[in-house]
Amino acid sequence: MKKALVVSAIASNQGKTLLSMALLHHYKTKVRPFKCGPDFIDPQFHEKIAQTPSVNLDGYMMNEEQLQWIFHRYMDKEVAIVEGVMGYYDGMDKGASAYDVARTLKLPSLLILDAGGSYITVAAVLKGMKEFRDDNTIKAVILNRVSSKMHYELVKKHLEQEVAGICVCGWIQKGLKSLSSTHLGLNLKELDGDAMDAVSQDVLEHIELEMLEDVMGIDDVSVSEYPFEKRVQKDALCVVVKDKNFSFVYHDNLEYLKEIYKNVVTIDATKDEIVPDESELVILPGGYVETVESYTRIANSKKFRDSLIKHAKTKKVYAECAGLIYLGKKCDEKEMSGILPITFELTNKRERLGYYKCELDGTLIKGHAFHYSKIVDAPKTDIKLYKVSKKSAKEGGYKQNGIFATYLHTMWRVYPFVLES
Repeated sequence: MKKALVVSAIASNQGKTLLSMALLHHYKTKVRPFKCGPDFIDPQFHEKIAQTPSVNLDGYMMNEEQLQWIFHRYMDKEVAIVEGVMGYYDGMDKGASAYDVARTLKLPSLLILDAGGSYITVAAVLKGMKEFRDDNTIKAVILNRVSSKMHYELVKKHLEQEVAGICVCGWIQKGLKSLSSTHLGLNLKELDGDAMDAVSQDVLEHIELEMLEDVMGIDDVSVSEYPFEKRVQKDALCVVVKDKNFSFVYHDNLEYLKEIYKNVVTIDATKDEIVPDESELVILPGGYVETVESYTRIANSKKFRDSLIKHAKTKKVYAECAGLIYLGKKCDEKEMSGILPITFELTNKRERLGYYKCELDGTLIKGHAFHYSKIVDAPKTDIKLYKVSKKSAKEGGYKQNGIFATYLHTMWRVYPFVLES
């Protein structure tokens, strides 16, 4: 029987990532990581530890049937660790919470609860979490920031008295030594093997893994027929720009490209690699080109820039967020490719964060956006402007000839036409 676990909490900054990393390290030879929601950063941590790409499970962009298909398509290991997003129920108004993912996929959930400075109240919190929705899959609890074994036993006693059907599987010591010299021990640049060994050992020291594994069993499920619009594979070349600047791309998006294009290659713009002449489509994912550090990496990539300009004159380009900015004329004083007549500026506040919608030629696209830049100039006569909106719409998608560029990150298997616009 395969095993799976959704790791969640009552809010952000409770220890989800810490515990998820420790479990991925423990199961690293036989685990597939997953992430609830549209995150790009956590999956990079996951992949670095597990040496296996992490897959996003998003209940806003995908319906339940599609979500089930994606999970079982990539559940190719003995164990699945699914890191939640925010608090367990946060996002359920959009069908995108850890609760929604766990319920839809019938996966057991574990809550990591902060016990610092508390004991009986932890039981009240858990009772409320367990009773808030009767179809939740909460099966286990691990306590974080516990000061001693005596503290743990005290909290555990009240949890077991007040909440039925929950396995209290252990605790994480307050102030772990392995985390003292780094920011939570989760700085990607510092996450070498020795450091992760120490972090994982400290995190799992007081956790009863056999007890936890007893609640992780999942039933084998037959996947339904392909619940997406089918596409015939093109006998053509698709180029994905993927490097330190353009790194925000969902793993399933890359796999999907391999299904619809006979040839898919990646190039590194920061190494000044060029777009092949025979390319039909070039994809510029999200990431960073507007910061000083990121711009320095690409400012002198003239061969790449010129080859992209040449390609864009007669062929297709699809770009998200950082890709959109790079297609423009400039961001503040930083010169970009100039392919689109758009100027951007960085602001001191977020322009967008969260789920948004964009209407493209009469069809609605759902996606996620997170950026601090905004458009300051775009000629209305040369370019079609698309609104990316929550309640009030602001300009955020742009189309010109064979180019479609948008602030919206989306899932191409769900919305294949964005690559064909």
